[in-house]
Amino acid sequence: MSAMSKNLLTGSVTFVIGLLLWLFAGDVEIPVFTLTKVGVVFMVIGALEFAYGLYLAVSGPRAARG
Repeated sequence: MSAMSKNLLTGSVTFVIGLLLWLFAGDVEIPVFTLTKVGVVFMVIGALEFAYGLYLAVSGPRAARG
């Protein structure tokens, strides 16, 4: 599996998990974090990772060598 496809897959999965937390975990009370805010953080991280995967797809193999 290439770096591009790994980033696209993990970014989209992380984004979906964050979206589900943001939408459906508003009523859950835990003492340390608010799960809706954790969901927003997951969505941002997932979107950044997905965008990096798109960057690797557009720029080709020379960007992956770094």
